[in-house]
Amino acid sequence: MDRRIWRRFDFVLLVATILLIAFGVAMIYSATINTPGLEGLALRQALYAVGGLLLVPLIAGIDYRFYEHFGKIIYVLTLLLLGVVFVLGQTTFGAQRSIDLGLFPIQPSELSKILIVLVLARFLSVYEEQVNRPHIVFLSFLLVAGPAFMIYRQPDLGTALVLIVIWLAMILIAGLHLRYLALLGLASGVAAPVFWISIQDYMRRRLLIFLNPSADPEASYNVGQALISIGSGGIWGKEFASGTQSQLHFLRVRHTDFIFSVIGEEMGLVGCLLLFALLIVILMRIIRAGQLARDTFGRLIACGVAIIIFFQSVVNIGMNLNLLPVTGIPLPFVSQGGSSLVTLLIGIGLVQSVVMRHRKIEF
Repeated sequence: MDRRIWRRFDFVLLVATILLIAFGVAMIYSATINTPGLEGLALRQALYAVGGLLLVPLIAGIDYRFYEHFGKIIYVLTLLLLGVVFVLGQTTFGAQRSIDLGLFPIQPSELSKILIVLVLARFLSVYEEQVNRPHIVFLSFLLVAGPAFMIYRQPDLGTALVLIVIWLAMILIAGLHLRYLALLGLASGVAAPVFWISIQDYMRRRLLIFLNPSADPEASYNVGQALISIGSGGIWGKEFASGTQSQLHFLRVRHTDFIFSVIGEEMGLVGCLLLFALLIVILMRIIRAGQLARDTFGRLIACGVAIIIFFQSVVNIGMNLNLLPVTGIPLPFVSQGGSSLVTLLIGIGLVQSVVMRHRKIEF
């Protein structure tokens, strides 16, 4: 590997990512302080961050085009990892999602997001000229449908939905005609009753509560507390580790799903705007990498990573603001969760690899 390619390493992207992770670790510490059993989560998140950040230059140093030759192997690996969960996976809160490796657990469903981005990028780049043929659209969907169904069966509807969104956005970016959206919308409408009948009871209940919170005040309790937290923060917030809803434990799962509410309460509007600014910088630098990419494969990798970060951010923040149903999708780089954080940093490493090789080395 020629050392000169490191001149193009995107330090703006790296610094923005580190700042957002540090912000997240601080808020996790605030959300879990004086909470029995949760005090060590901020330190654990910091350790995952260090490990993930060490992976960034390692992955960036590998030419992203190397993965293009192993699309089938990556896809089989994805299915195997998801399959192992059903055999060796730990059950937590009724869901079988993680595998205990001794030193640390991993959640294959999180890793599958990046693996599917690589698989789809390879498939769509190979069939770029045929992307509007029905059988290519169908085959690309099947590539995602298998892993998405396995994740849904864990059960984890939120992550399964992320995979479907990744597929839809990437195939549109690859050149799918917009008229297909109407057909996909029609197919979704036809399949909606079957989907409604087949989903788990708690998933159905979440959707109903979102539409009518007063139907079950106990189930909608945390969303109400989230809105109180955000609204009470005002412009400047109540100061770090001084939020009433979070520190008095009125707000549940505040270190994961509802970390944005903690930010709104303790850091106020200013803290939320800082969060938005860092996310926007990260997304803009990733989109820049996609624009600079020298081939379709690299462009689709960058776009896939951007889609994950953008969609999860919108859904998580929308959930906290009661604009979207509760899905359990984490806020990128901020919510507590080692597998999610490391997966996103692997994505950042892939984006760095793309931008570092966007043109031939100049002599």
